[in-house]
Amino acid sequence: MGTLIGICFSRALCAMTAVCACFFLLPGAELPAVAQAPASSPGSITWSVGPANTSGPDGRRAIDLELAGGQKVTEHIAVTNHSTRAVLFDIDANDGYLTRNGLFDIQAADREPTDGGSWITVPEAINITGGATVVVPITISVPTLATPGDHPAGVTATLATTSGQVRVQNRVGVRINTRVTGAYLAKLAIADVRVSYDRSWNPFRPGSVDVRYTVTSNSNVRVATANTVEAAGPLGSRALPDNTSARTREILPGGTREFTARVTGQWPLWKIKTTISATPTAIGDELTDLRPVTVTVTRWSWALPVAQLLLAVLLVLSILVAAAIRGRRGRRGPISTSLESSGA
Repeated sequence: MGTLIGICFSRALCAMTAVCACFFLLPGAELPAVAQAPASSPGSITWSVGPANTSGPDGRRAIDLELAGGQKVTEHIAVTNHSTRAVLFDIDANDGYLTRNGLFDIQAADREPTDGGSWITVPEAINITGGATVVVPITISVPTLATPGDHPAGVTATLATTSGQVRVQNRVGVRINTRVTGAYLAKLAIADVRVSYDRSWNPFRPGSVDVRYTVTSNSNVRVATANTVEAAGPLGSRALPDNTSARTREILPGGTREFTARVTGQWPLWKIKTTISATPTAIGDELTDLRPVTVTVTRWSWALPVAQLLLAVLLVLSILVAAAIRGRRGRRGPISTSLESSGA
């Protein structure tokens, strides 16, 4: 029985190690021009991947293309083996997506690409000697009837290793932004709005309005969203702009991001009107003719003045008690004292 438990624990540990390794080695948002797999020991294999021309790395952070339907181009990536021995790397192309944290990633090699990743042709594998750099040509062929807009994808260099009975794939990749020419659309939608009032139990301090909502992109190009949350009550309104940088708010076509906001300084005067606005903005300066449309959603929420009512009740009770005490003293009348004396 103890042996069986040990075997199960070892397999589970291997599986967790595989998952952690794959996650850790994937590049994040805006894949850097030279993404490098980290070394865990002096004997580890490390490599880097970046955009390139025919001569070698060219310093770009990503490969940005604007192509018409039916057009074909050849691009290049540079794969550098920083290790001392030869390594065989698998080369894969797949669709790109944003994680829940808004970071760019590439679908795993075992998933069939259905969008921009399926337009990319790469060699299956390359063998690179220790310390060498190999420039790998990649071909992007846009279908004739491809829809206008952005079709994110990426190319990865993968080293597959085996740990026990688990096959681990460590990947380093390059982001490819392929934009098909045509009519570009920038449109957002706000949904799943949840508004709550967080009261202060100090009756002389205002509370705050907590807002959670999602923004979905119905655009056909990647956009950022400039959001504003405004809370309005009988004593006026207060707006809270979202000042997060545009890059971290990137939303791909069809993508969804969740946002939270807190508008402070709101007195609990029964009901508060909360208005959320989202305006799409272009990423960079490449879409100067984009005409964004602002979308607005309004919600009402209760803000009951509980602390203030309790204070008012205490004041009324204090007044009534004081009046009762004065009334009781009045009913007793004045207290008189007589002194009798007798003459000698």
